[in-house]
Amino acid sequence: MPAVNNVLVVGSGLAGTATAIGLAAHGVAVDLVEIKPDVAAIGSGITLQGNALRELRNLGVWERVRAEGFGFDSLGLRAPDPAGTLLVEIPDARTGGPDLPAAMGMPRPALARILLDRAAETGVKTRFGVTVTELETDGRVVFSDGSSARYDLVVGADGIRSSVRRMLGVELETRATGMGIWRAFGPRPASVTRTDLYYGGPCYIAGYCPTGENSLYAYVVEDAQDRSALTPDERLATMRELAAAYHGPWDEIRETLTDPSRVNYTWFETHVLPPPWHRGRVVLIGDAAHSCPPTLAQGGAQALEDAAVLTELLLAADALDDTLWQAFTDRRYERAKAVVDASNQLGQWLLDHEQGDVPGLMGRVAALVTQPA
Repeated sequence: MPAVNNVLVVGSGLAGTATAIGLAAHGVAVDLVEIKPDVAAIGSGITLQGNALRELRNLGVWERVRAEGFGFDSLGLRAPDPAGTLLVEIPDARTGGPDLPAAMGMPRPALARILLDRAAETGVKTRFGVTVTELETDGRVVFSDGSSARYDLVVGADGIRSSVRRMLGVELETRATGMGIWRAFGPRPASVTRTDLYYGGPCYIAGYCPTGENSLYAYVVEDAQDRSALTPDERLATMRELAAAYHGPWDEIRETLTDPSRVNYTWFETHVLPPPWHRGRVVLIGDAAHSCPPTLAQGGAQALEDAAVLTELLLAADALDDTLWQAFTDRRYERAKAVVDASNQLGQWLLDHEQGDVPGLMGRVAALVTQPA
């Protein structure tokens, strides 16, 4: 018998839905609640590294993901010059194994729908527009619709500003790193077949990632600023202006940036919750426990790894005890912290205009995450 018979998962992002699938596929009764009204409200584009694809394959959704995403095996570095000159094409580490792409871009709503469809197939009961309003560490909860229940385990997978974490009274400082990112979702020119990065120019980074046969997301990274007063049209104009310094495929991408509703701006933020990540029968995973800037594109992978390890331990144990939680800490804390620290270090080198050992850092992270979590 697993350590739990019924589980509540709060949050339908990667960490939450993957946990729900893993447990329900092995007979655990799982309720999943998501405060957003529907799957279409879940983000724009995402880059999934090989170790993320490995976990998606273990969840039984790889074929669906492959059909809707865009895989590639190299990274391009381009100059911020009038031609957008390709400086080098670097083979990317296949951290998920030789039979998976090194990386894949996808629209976030498409990935969310695939995972939620899989969750439904395994018997997960999902409710959108519902969240937890009261929570006890013994697993008792009250929902925003007025209903209540008690669970063997509550999984707080509700993001960087986790309400579950707040209800537990867990103190955690989430700090801005000093960078802000403009993102836009749009059509993919034929010239875009992998992620290319431009360092320098008016922005720290300008890049793009193909997310399907007909889609991509593009981004530029600047000093973090308060952009909240800008209208949607002004946001679009600002991103186009910043991107005007970048050429090559960017010239085609920029021409397609015409829809203000497809442009968003956020700051890079980071935190790592010291262990333990649980309080009684409640555990925090994914961005609720550790959040890294997207400089290494490992946020989604680390969330999926949390889910995989938690699921494995819960199914193998016969009690929710200190032994289980220590094993979870031993397998997740240092690994997740190393990835977050590396993501922050890469960004800090850019902020400081310092020529750090970027290849060495990326190689160390790749070697780490190539090993199963």
